[in-house]
Amino acid sequence: MKPHPIENAPQEIPYYRPVANECDLFEHAFNHRLALLLKGPTGCGKTRLVAHMAARLGRPLYTVSCHDDLTAADLTGRYLLRGGETVWCDGPLTRAVRTGGICYLDEVVEARKDVTVVLHPLTDDRRILPLERSGETLVAPDDFMLVVSYNPGYQQMMKALKPSTRQRFLAITFDFPAFDDEVAIVARESGLAVEQCAPLVRLAARLRAMKGQDLDEGVSTRLLIYCATLVHSGMPLENAVLAAMIEPLSDEADVKEGLLEVVRVTLG
Repeated sequence: MKPHPIENAPQEIPYYRPVANECDLFEHAFNHRLALLLKGPTGCGKTRLVAHMAARLGRPLYTVSCHDDLTAADLTGRYLLRGGETVWCDGPLTRAVRTGGICYLDEVVEARKDVTVVLHPLTDDRRILPLERSGETLVAPDDFMLVVSYNPGYQQMMKALKPSTRQRFLAITFDFPAFDDEVAIVARESGLAVEQCAPLVRLAARLRAMKGQDLDEGVSTRLLIYCATLVHSGMPLENAVLAAMIEPLSDEADVKEGLLEVVRVTLG
C-alpha cells in the first residue's frame, strides 16, 4: 500500500509541537491500517495530535467524547423517525468507515462495554464494521483509521481496558512536554512572551509534583495556555493563576491555600 500523500493536506493545520516520534508513528499506523491508542494525563496534547495529523493526512475527523451512557448504537447508528418514516442514521464511527476518515474516541474506557465489542472487528485484519440493526457489513477502506485515548492515571481498575482490547492497538504514552517545549507551546498558543511563560511553566511543574498527595490531577498544558491567555489579555497575574491553575484543581479550601503558598514561593 502506498503512503498517503501528506502534501495534499489542507493548508490550515492545527498547531502541534512534537516532543518525540509521535507524529511519525501516527503516520506509519495510518499507512499500514493499524489502530492507535494514546495514553496520558488530561490536557497533555492527545486530542491536538489527532486533529493535527488528520489535517496533515487530509482525512475527515470524527471525534467522540466517551461517557458512561455511550453505547455501541451511539457510534454505529440507529433507526429514527423522520417525516413519518423510519430511516437509518449513521453514527460517527459508521460515517468514518464509509468516508475513509479518522474516528477518535476520547476517554474510551468511559463508554459502556458493548462499545469494545463493536471495535474489535475493526482492529484486526478483518477491518469490518457489522451493523446488525441495518443488516450491513461495512469493509473499512484503506484511509480509515481508529484512534482511542484514555488517562491511565485517572481510571480505576474496573474501567481499565481489557488485555484482549489493548493488544489490538499500537500505543503511545504521553506526558507533559519538557520545560523548553512547554514554554514554546504556551507562548505560541497564548501569544504571551516566552519570558513571561517560563515562570508559569515552572509553577506548573511544582504543582504537578503534588499529584497523589493533595491532588488527583496536576496542572495540564491546556490550563497553562488558559492562564497565559488571560495574562496576555491584561488580567493581573495573580488573578489569572487563581482562575486557571488553582480553582480548577480543587474545591477544598485547605488544599487551595497550600497551592497558593506554592504560587507565592515560585512567583514571588
